[in-house]
Amino acid sequence: MVKPEIVSAEQWQQARDDLLKAEKEVTRAQDALAARRRRLPMVRFDKPYVFDTPDGPRSLTDLFDGRNELVVYQFMDRGPKHYCPGCTAFTDNVPGHALPMLAARGITWVTVSNMPLAQIEAYKAERGWTLPFVSSHGTSFSDDCGAGNGFMLSVFLRDGDDVYRTYSTTARGVDRLVFAASIMDLTAYGRMQDWEDSPEGWPQHPTYG
Repeated sequence: MVKPEIVSAEQWQQARDDLLKAEKEVTRAQDALAARRRRLPMVRFDKPYVFDTPDGPRSLTDLFDGRNELVVYQFMDRGPKHYCPGCTAFTDNVPGHALPMLAARGITWVTVSNMPLAQIEAYKAERGWTLPFVSSHGTSFSDDCGAGNGFMLSVFLRDGDDVYRTYSTTARGVDRLVFAASIMDLTAYGRMQDWEDSPEGWPQHPTYG
């Protein structure tokens, strides 16, 4: 297997210092983006959605569990006994111990899918997931969010019984939240996926291969 070039400690430190300058530029750019994100307007979500949950039917307002903010990951529905590998990998990376930390800051996390609840519950048991996971089957929630048959992360704000969406992202915008991928991005070989710009000879394979 091809390996990175071996250099002296001084050469390595110089290369690392050069990269650090670029990393700091990205950090400042991310901070600026976060500041813009906090200044986004919001749009009202006022349809009477009814989600099927293990505790019975619940409205969008109910999903907040009394908190002011709600983060929803929309897990793709690919039909009976078929599950999106990307959504599965993402959900595997949601740390259960972090959800109480979010709750303490007034943020509730819920995973939602157009899959029927029975299918969700069976897959949860198979994967060993304990995070909140409800069904939007039979509602227009996914289409109204713009997810359609795809996946999306949306953030909602509650003002009494009124609910507004403040942010959404999909594709690589969701990817950046995956812990394992973020760690692999720090390693010499990266994610070893065929879309990455890696040196000649680096190990690579299809993203979901």
